[in-house]
Amino acid sequence: MRKFIVRLCALTVALLTVVALSVNPASARQAAAAPAPLDRVPVTGTASDGSTFTGTVVPTAFAGQDRTMTLNGVLSGTLRDASGTTTAVPDQPVSLPVQLDRTCPILHLTLGPLDLNLLGLKVHLDRVVLDITAISGPGNLLGNLLCAIADILNGTGSTTGLAALIAQLNALLGLGR
Repeated sequence: MRKFIVRLCALTVALLTVVALSVNPASARQAAAAPAPLDRVPVTGTASDGSTFTGTVVPTAFAGQDRTMTLNGVLSGTLRDASGTTTAVPDQPVSLPVQLDRTCPILHLTLGPLDLNLLGLKVHLDRVVLDITAISGPGNLLGNLLCAIADILNGTGSTTGLAALIAQLNALLGLGR
């Protein structure tokens, strides 16, 4: 098991190093200039009578209570009934439930500064912090597997399926025997 975790960490560090070194500064500048994703959230819907709504929600706050999260905001848009008549919907305060994806921390690795002299080639690496978090939910196969394994290893899950989960993870990572 320890060998597996070491191999997984080494594979993750190698992949993230390749990704970090291939970042293009121009693309980073473009990403910084993009608007925040929650400035205006598009909303569409269809009622049972055939009328449709198209509009936006402008989030104003998030609220949490009793393990539930809600988004408070202002809804506006256009309502079109089945006959095609449109009605403007002015700003309306709304409170909408938000579904949270379960996350679980997989790895927190901090490497101190490193200086190497390789036959006249000086290599310097500053402090590196690597955080890997699995997100479980529909369609997140690897996140679901890693969260299930983390639950078992933390003593909060059942150990009955541990071998099967590890076999699935090995198959996904190509680490089969």
